[in-house]
Amino acid sequence: MAKPVNGFSKLSKEEKVNWLAEHHFKNKEEGIRILHQYLNEDTKLQSLHDDFIENTISNFYLPLGIAPNFLINNTYYTIPMAIEESSVVAAAGKSAKYWQQRGGFKTTVLGTEKIGQVHFMYHGDTGKLHTFFKGIKPKLLKATEDITENMRKRGGGISSIELRDKTNSLPGYFQLNCTFETLDAMGANFINSCLEAIAKSFKEEAQDFTDFTTEEKNIEIVMSILSNYVPNCVVKAEVSCPLADLNDDKGLSGKEFAEKFIRAIAIANAEPHRAVTHNKGIMNGIDAVVLATGNDFRAIEAGAHAYAAKEGSYKSLTHAKIEDGTFYFWIEIPLALGTVGGLTSLHPLVKLSLEILDRPSAKELMQIVAVAGLAQNFAAVRSLITDGIQKGHMKMHLMNILNQLGATDKEKEYFVNYYRDKTVTHSGVISEFEKIRK
Repeated sequence: MAKPVNGFSKLSKEEKVNWLAEHHFKNKEEGIRILHQYLNEDTKLQSLHDDFIENTISNFYLPLGIAPNFLINNTYYTIPMAIEESSVVAAAGKSAKYWQQRGGFKTTVLGTEKIGQVHFMYHGDTGKLHTFFKGIKPKLLKATEDITENMRKRGGGISSIELRDKTNSLPGYFQLNCTFETLDAMGANFINSCLEAIAKSFKEEAQDFTDFTTEEKNIEIVMSILSNYVPNCVVKAEVSCPLADLNDDKGLSGKEFAEKFIRAIAIANAEPHRAVTHNKGIMNGIDAVVLATGNDFRAIEAGAHAYAAKEGSYKSLTHAKIEDGTFYFWIEIPLALGTVGGLTSLHPLVKLSLEILDRPSAKELMQIVAVAGLAQNFAAVRSLITDGIQKGHMKMHLMNILNQLGATDKEKEYFVNYYRDKTVTHSGVISEFEKIRK
């Protein structure tokens, strides 16, 4: 049971670990040993990790894998993926090889606009507010000039500021909706700094607007913050080939495979329970690359799922069709990513991951990440409509089961061969393991 503690953040790392061991670990020595085991021996690197968050006691590692052979817009990419789930990297690589032989992936960036908002309350004449905003809009932009100077030199900055009346949703609620171009930076700190400067100027200018009554001048700034929903920062990735080329699956012609595949997508559009799992599979591929490249996978997840519900019900992020004898499969997804700033310039493995991708721009990374999601979804749906998802997944999960049982290398080799033509089940592995141990 947890115990209250005062001043925990002021304790040294060793004192924090000892406190945890004293109050939470059944085996104190073993708990301390494991935490120490995952500390980096390079003290400079460990110090860097310690500064990423607060109250660090150790590191939590995820495997960093590689999915090669991705042909994207006629250029080959090797994609790094940080993820713990079995079969994700293997499935991505399998899809890459499949489509490599059918023309590869094609991508297009549809937009790069990001959004931030100043949320405020105003209880007065709406006409006066619009007149006020129109007059002081240039001053709001001027208030950010010091912040946006370097970004503007590179072709980015604030692209628009609009006053939006949201009183139909909440009495007295208005917002300044601002759009930004942040180039190769994800831009969260840049956007938030701009918004706070805009909010400060907006409130100050209201005090000097003579048409406002005393009450109307009392505009309440509630908050100033970027949005992780970026429906105009979108990328499209697709694959296509003649139906006759979809001939790798046993018992199905190319046309039969395509029709069954399209029905599976249609089900994800019709049934939210399926759509959530369907899109989760897409995010397996996307999150893994986003994490490996030092971007914010929580922001990407939130934005993607909001986009999936943009029509009023939650639907598939991917689409498929047959047209003129050709099978098309594609995704359109919002991805606000960066390749400079933040962890991209700090975390050594992030730097290497971006190097593996040939140091992409933010636009290029958007395309690569979208392809990873599309590839993952193709592999999942293909498995579901043919052999079923568990056959391949459980074979990848086999090693996890064997590691839990403490199998030796020789025993692992035996089980890989044993299940070469069998379906892996947890109970089956345990039963066979007990037999060979006896």
